[in-house]
Amino acid sequence: MEEIRFDDVAKLQTKVTEEWGDFGGTFTVSQEIINQFADLTGDHNWIHIDVEKSKELSPFGGPIAHGFLTLVLMPQLGSGNTKQDYQVTGFHNVVNYGSDKLRFTGPVPSGSEIHMRSRLVGVKAKPKGTQVTSEMAIHVVGNERPAIVYQMIILYQ
Repeated sequence: MEEIRFDDVAKLQTKVTEEWGDFGGTFTVSQEIINQFADLTGDHNWIHIDVEKSKELSPFGGPIAHGFLTLVLMPQLGSGNTKQDYQVTGFHNVVNYGSDKLRFTGPVPSGSEIHMRSRLVGVKAKPKGTQVTSEMAIHVVGNERPAIVYQMIILYQ
C-alpha cells in the first residue's frame, strides 16, 4: 500500500476520482437499534418506532430508520472503499471539519442491511493542515439508489 504524507497535497490530489470504490461490509439496522436511537435522541416519531401503525399508514410499508441513525452508522460500515491503494501518514491529528453535502435520498427499512462505498473528491492545502473531502454513499443492500449521500471534510494536521 502506498503511503502519502498528509502535507503532500499534489500527491493526494492524484487520488481524487469520479469512480466509486467497492462496497464495504454490511450492517443490519434492526428495530431494536432504531428504538434505542429514538430513546437516545428523543425522536419517537411513529414512522420509526410504531411497527403496526407504520405498516398500516407509512408509505414505506413499515418502520424506517432515522436518517441521522443511518448516517452515524458510517464507522460500523468501515471505510467503504476497499480499492483504496494508499494510506495517509505523517499527521499528528485528524479532525472532523464538517460537511459540504448531506442528502437523505431513500428509506432504510427496519431489518434491512446497509453497506457503504466512497471516493475522494477534493484535497486542499489550508493554513492549519490539509483538508480532504470524501464522498460516501450508504445503500440498502440490493438497491442501486443510495439511502444517503454525504460529503465529509476532515483536516489532517
